Amino acid sequence: MSSNFESLVGLMEKLRSKEGCPWDKEQTHESLKSCLIEEVYEIVDAVDSKNPEQLKEELADMFFLIIFYCQIAGDSKNFNINDILEVCLDKMTRRHPHVFGDKSIDNADDALSQWHEIKRREVNTKQNAKINENESIVDNIPKHLPALQKAQKVQKKVARVGFDWEVIEDVIAKIDEELQEVKAAINKKESEQIAEEIGDLLFATVNLSRFLKLDSEDLLRRSISKFIDRFKKVEMRLTAAGKNIEECSLEEMDGMWNEVKTM
Repeated sequence: MSSNFESLVGLMEKLRSKEGCPWDKEQTHESLKSCLIEEVYEIVDAVDSKNPEQLKEELADMFFLIIFYCQIAGDSKNFNINDILEVCLDKMTRRHPHVFGDKSIDNADDALSQWHEIKRREVNTKQNAKINENESIVDNIPKHLPALQKAQKVQKKVARVGFDWEVIEDVIAKIDEELQEVKAAINKKESEQIAEEIGDLLFATVNLSRFLKLDSEDLLRRSISKFIDRFKKVEMRLTAAGKNIEECSLEEMDGMWNEVKTM
């Protein structure tokens, strides 16, 4: 380990020691979950900002949390940071036989397919031939994943066994079909059916982004950012014109929106 790494591990040990920080000593794997999720999104924000300094800082926060998790496990005699490093080195070596072995692949898609096949074999090995008949290929998906990410992950899993559209026209047709079902449900004024059909429409739209090898979560995040940016500009222009946005008509706001949109 490098001196900085050893220093960080030592710092964490000190924080959790009898002479350490009361807050750090009270933390558990469960209590830190929200911090972990928050840090992941802060890293994503830093990546989107294209600011290396911000990204460096957020990665440092995440790295510290990983050390924190390892220290808590070490305090309970479950595992320690060295165990984590060994697992990581072993797994990454094993799942890249085209780099560390005698396998050969042609492109990134082949590398990903190989990764999933190796992972599948590892799971079966761990089960020691005691295969659960109720095990599904769509099991073991993190339940706390954001809905768009979870939908796309489910779709990717079933696509690997051939449950997928062959051409994009069929994907688009499915979206059109789901939209018509939403309209029909709205006409019937059945709230439960409306909710179900809108969910199906969202799922079909995620499938389109997956089919085009785009990340639906990232696409929606970018659209949200674009909307926020434009709306702020509408607010600024109305304020500059001496108008209160809450007193403006929809027509006024829409007109200003279209102006901002063309900028």
